[in-house]
This record gives sequence, structure tokens and C-alpha cells, in this order.
Amino acid sequence: MLSHQDLSDRAEIQDLLVAYCEAIDSRDWDALDDIFTKDAIIDYTEAGGARGSLPEIKLYLDKALAKFSGFQHMNGLPQIKINGDQATARTILFNPMIIDQNGAPHVFFVGLWYKDKLRRTEDGWRISERYEEASYFYNLPDSFKAES
Repeated sequence: MLSHQDLSDRAEIQDLLVAYCEAIDSRDWDALDDIFTKDAIIDYTEAGGARGSLPEIKLYLDKALAKFSGFQHMNGLPQIKINGDQATARTILFNPMIIDQNGAPHVFFVGLWYKDKLRRTEDGWRISERYEEASYFYNLPDSFKAES
């Protein structure tokens, strides 16, 4: 049976994962400061993106996502494992994206998993490592090139 602390930790981690999606979809890069630890490493390379520190990734996201007119990051239920002040989460992501192709909107889909390491801090749970594990791209434009 889960303790009250376990339930609280899981709810806080789930809220954090949702906050990430909201920050990305609203292009609020500074909101990521309340989601990741200051020393976080974020790795999007398997899905064609960059790997780096939080400040580096915020710059990357601003540049790479500028070419998209829309996107939605939709999480499935995460698998969360908590061990004291450390945790891991594996969360499925479905991400439709819209990009201009020859003057018309082109929708494609990205499927991946977020593999996270989390740490309890004095400000609550934060992601200390995020790795995107690619699953599929569907209807990807032929000319698409990821920014790195």
C-alpha cells in the first residue's frame, strides 16, 4: 500500500511532467527553471535534437521550435519509481506538430518516451536528467531537418 508521502510524491512528479509540456507548448522557456535542477542534463539527440545544460537547451528550444506554427505535447501516464529523495519516470509522449511546407501547413506526429531522473530539492521535485527515447515519426516532411 502506498503511503501518504508516496501519493504526494507521485502527484508532485506528475504535475511536474505536465508543467514541462505546458512550458514547451506555450514557449515559456523560463518556466523550465522550476522544472529542472540547475545542473540538469537534457538529451534530445535520439529524436534529432540537442543535448546540453538547461541554459543551452532553452536557447536550442527557442531556435528549433520557432519554425513550427503549432504543437502539443501529450503525456501518457508515467511509470514512476521513487527511492527516498531520488526517482525515475518513464513517460510516453504523443506530439503532433505543424510546420509550413510549400506554403501550406503540414502535420506530422512524433512518438517517444521521456526517461527522467528526478531529485527532491528544497523547492520540491525537479528533473535532473531527461533523455528522449525515440519511437517513431509519422508523416515527417521529406525536407525536415532537426536543429542542433
